Amino acid sequence: MSGQSLALTQRLADRLARPVPAAAKARAALHVLDWAGCAIAGAASPAGRAMAAGLMAEGQGRCAVAGTSRGASPLTAALLNGAVGNVLEMDDVDKRAILHPGPTVIPAALAAAQTADLDAQDFLAAVVRGYEAVIGVGRAVGPGHYAFWHNTGTCGPFGAAAAAASAFRLDLETTAHALSLAGTQASGFWQTRHEPASMAKQLHTARAAHAGLSAAMLAGAGMKGPLSILEGAQGFFAATCPGADPEDVLAGHGERWLIEDVSFKPWPACRHAHAAIDAALQALEAGVRADEIEALELTTYGDALTFCDQPRPETVIQAKFSLQHSIAVTLLYGPPQLEHFEPGVFERDEVRALAAKVTVKAGAPYSERYPARYGAGLAVTVNGGTQDFDAPDALGDPENPIPASKVAEKARTLSVHGGFAPEDADALVVAALDLSEGGPVARFASTLARPGRAA
Repeated sequence: MSGQSLALTQRLADRLARPVPAAAKARAALHVLDWAGCAIAGAASPAGRAMAAGLMAEGQGRCAVAGTSRGASPLTAALLNGAVGNVLEMDDVDKRAILHPGPTVIPAALAAAQTADLDAQDFLAAVVRGYEAVIGVGRAVGPGHYAFWHNTGTCGPFGAAAAAASAFRLDLETTAHALSLAGTQASGFWQTRHEPASMAKQLHTARAAHAGLSAAMLAGAGMKGPLSILEGAQGFFAATCPGADPEDVLAGHGERWLIEDVSFKPWPACRHAHAAIDAALQALEAGVRADEIEALELTTYGDALTFCDQPRPETVIQAKFSLQHSIAVTLLYGPPQLEHFEPGVFERDEVRALAAKVTVKAGAPYSERYPARYGAGLAVTVNGGTQDFDAPDALGDPENPIPASKVAEKARTLSVHGGFAPEDADALVVAALDLSEGGPVARFASTLARPGRAA
């Protein structure tokens, strides 16, 4: 299936159908592990517990749900697993698409894989194809979309549908209809970030996973969607993407799979704060002492300020979206941990005082490089003199990668944070990484459950 006369969903389905190489599948296993750690920790959060309490009874079944030994129906599992992977702001991210592929694609792929009894290789291929779709759409939507819409929620259904369609072995035309049905369900407004008590951000990712999986199931049963949902006169781009060109969904990607461009997040804060954290760590390594600092000036790109200019956070989510707080705790305590964004820390006098010394601005060269590069520079004034520290690429980006061992260490730490015993966290790491060697999906799925916890 090819040709410019075809709808964009049809051409996207054609692109997704090409063979997935072993290297891309191995990379997918690492992202599955990263998602699993985030999801297990997120399941123990207030948002995770609320989702489970409200929806777990909707559909019992054999599909795994992170952090609980109770199984669920495919759609319920996708919904619950889709919610919890994004809670702690540590999930993977494509910087050009400005979205998190893992919490939408992997829950749909896993539920579909368990339903279809897929082997590990086909499961990982489904994940790769899902990442391709969500990133392709996400990179095309443009800043006008991102200004109001949560890209992970709006573009996520396309990735979840692509993954599920691959798992169900849908043909090209049926896959196109799955993508179309997913696209008509796209949703998620950024208004949620203006109300600290709101947990709707997790509902965005949950609904994206659910929408994509249900779209593939419905398409497989014969339901048709609007194939021109992306480029149509009243479709996704026309309605939500001012100034953007839907043809960019397929533009310039070449033959390599886009999952290879996705970043891992080492720090438990919004990705827009990570380069600032990295620059602060450079200052620490250079011998800067927090108690001697007179002033701190951060230069970065505009979206970092739009989302993370929070001089005095009052909640956990505000702390995670605060450049000032992130810099302060890094300079005071070193590489930031989950507990550094809790009330007992952001309310400390020493943290408040140091954060108050931080001024932030957007400027060169970081504004011009964004979103291809997420960078920041930190000017530190001590004893009347100023030192400059430059973090041109956030740690975990392809230009500044972290090794697989660090991803495994992160997943292990998050699993223990979520209530797992260390030996159960170790089993999760082994089972996830073994997927690329043909390890059974069922064994990985079983390691997602917290032993003895029935939800």
